This record gives sequence, structure tokens and C-alpha cells, in this order.
Amino acid sequence: MNVTVNQKNIDLPDNATVADLVVQMQAKPPFAVAVNLQFVPKTRYAQHALAAGDAVEVIAPVTGG
Repeated sequence: MNVTVNQKNIDLPDNATVADLVVQMQAKPPFAVAVNLQFVPKTRYAQHALAAGDAVEVIAPVTGG
């Protein structure tokens, strides 16, 4: 299936979860994930199934003032 991650198209296996995506991206903590503009808690990554066409944002914190 195809999802958009940080405005780039990514192919994932059918039934992929947020956890699968994070592993594929090799995302380094800390970061937050939103699917279709809805925050997904880290405790739900393995249960949150993705669907074709989902828009995912993986967001790293920015420090400064």
C-alpha cells in the first residue's frame, strides 16, 4: 500500500502499522507521529494500522528560543 510520510510517498506492506513504518524509516527518538492529523501515542504504534492513502507526519522536536 502507498502512504504519504512527511510529504513523500512510501510503499508499505498491507496491514502495516505505525510501528512497522517507524522501523522501516529507522527513525531515531525523540519523535512524535501523527496519522491524518491525529497524534498517535507511542504506546499505540503497534496497534495503529495504516491504510492506503494515509498522511503520516513523523516530527522531531526543535529546540531553541
